[in-house]
Amino acid sequence: MGNPNVGKSAIFSRLTGVHVITSNYPGTTIEYTKGYIKLRDEKAEIIDVPGVYSLSALSKAEEIALRMFEDGDVIINIVDSTNLERNLNLTLQLLKKKKPIVVVLNFWDETKHRGVNIDVKELENFLGVPVVPTCGITGEGIKELVDRLDEAKEGSIFYETDEDRWSIIGRIVGKVQRLTHRHHTFLDRLGEFSVKPLTGIPISIIVIYLTFKIIRFIGETLIGYIFEPLFDKLWLPVVSKISEILLPYKFLHEILIGTLIDGKIDFGLSFGILTTGLFVPVAMVLPYVFAFYLVLSFLEDSGYLPRLAVLFDRVMHLVGLHGVSIIPMLLGLGCNVPGALATRIMENRRERFISAILLAISVPCMAQIAMIVGLVGRYGSSALFYVFGILFLIWLVLGIILNKILKGEAPEIFVEIPPYRIPYFVSLFKKVWMRVKWFLNEAVPFVLLGVFIINILYTFRIIDFVGKFTEPIVTKLFGLPSEAVSALMIGFLRKDVAVGMLAPLNLNLKQLIIASVILAIYFPCAATFAVLIKELGIKDMLEATFIMIITAFFVGGVLNLLL
Repeated sequence: MGNPNVGKSAIFSRLTGVHVITSNYPGTTIEYTKGYIKLRDEKAEIIDVPGVYSLSALSKAEEIALRMFEDGDVIINIVDSTNLERNLNLTLQLLKKKKPIVVVLNFWDETKHRGVNIDVKELENFLGVPVVPTCGITGEGIKELVDRLDEAKEGSIFYETDEDRWSIIGRIVGKVQRLTHRHHTFLDRLGEFSVKPLTGIPISIIVIYLTFKIIRFIGETLIGYIFEPLFDKLWLPVVSKISEILLPYKFLHEILIGTLIDGKIDFGLSFGILTTGLFVPVAMVLPYVFAFYLVLSFLEDSGYLPRLAVLFDRVMHLVGLHGVSIIPMLLGLGCNVPGALATRIMENRRERFISAILLAISVPCMAQIAMIVGLVGRYGSSALFYVFGILFLIWLVLGIILNKILKGEAPEIFVEIPPYRIPYFVSLFKKVWMRVKWFLNEAVPFVLLGVFIINILYTFRIIDFVGKFTEPIVTKLFGLPSEAVSALMIGFLRKDVAVGMLAPLNLNLKQLIIASVILAIYFPCAATFAVLIKELGIKDMLEATFIMIITAFFVGGVLNLLL
């Protein structure tokens, strides 16, 4: 246990190795991680509890941490040794619970650079429990920590009130810690610059730009050189053989293989469970999910994300959210699926609902952005400004409306601003692997289910009926040709493919802008829709779907009148 940003994950990784499990606490979206360590002849389970500042249970994370604390046999309390006073607040609360504890002074290497000198033995005497200095990045002190777990014991400190606790902390820090003067380092100055609006906003623009360049490079490289060749060379022959066997059984062929394009299987367009159903989440989405989680974990572990959250906090409050909600929005720009998964970091149902709707309506994924740029970009940057400017305006106006309508408050942001640090890459890659594994285990089955349902609707011509039913809306309200109906239908499966289907229709600039905006806002793709059902629940997702459709009708009609 420990405060956020004290290096718990790095210590946890050092203790448990590779085989760890990430789970949600039952009935919540609060995540915790567990792994195992061998202590002599026994196998012990280690749980990495959500980071908390106290045991007062003011937030869901603190409530869950307190419940998990009650089940623990030994508490390993991770403390940021460069910020002893704040961290001891939680330590003393843990000691008061009378459970065996070992205190870990992490970031011990940084104390030398920051002019912080701590008398470890004196601190042990005060607390009455073992105290072990460590460095999660290098592994310094980990062996001593394991060796001293047997020495874990109840502390000797007792207090009555919060005032007493802070008084004791003050006496401890005064006795065991000595500060010496040091000059600011480059990372110190960068940390200050990146949180002040005047310098922080330009830095954030550069970071976001580089983030998407890196993500796009990694994602496209993985797709072009690994996943597409694997599907074409290894999976296509297998599926082709299955297709030949199932050809006489039209219904089964439609469900499993889908439609043959010019007599051949097209993984992007056939829309079968074994074709598009596997290809989209594994070959098209997974590379971007991996790339995003890799970059996100780096920004997270380096200490930049809290600064970004603080910078955007005021803007996000306009739409009923706080600064941390910028993370799902950024993720959604790469791929809406990890963006949808990231809505679970929101603290309550209201925040998750608002962030999910704004993400699904106004945040196009990288693949869709690329198609819009290719289609509309030939008319110049002003045309692209219309499309993305309108989407931003929808995001802002709809967010303000939802903030006014939905009961509840936009919470204040309470985040620790840690110093910039070089991430511990073993822990970072383990975190990425756990998130990717979760995506494969949890999201892919829902995507396959979505494709199965769509294929059933296609087979029984329900989608054709819906297309004919909505044609008057598309032609009269939106001012688009009737052929655009099929693109809107396909948009539920693949937004980028749907935008591409507009190319042969010879639409004018007005129609291209309207079609691009409507495709972005009217419905999320099947993969995102499936994940959002799991994250929000069916009831909230039905409400969100209603809002999306009403927004699409209204915006499409207004654009048709104004442009």
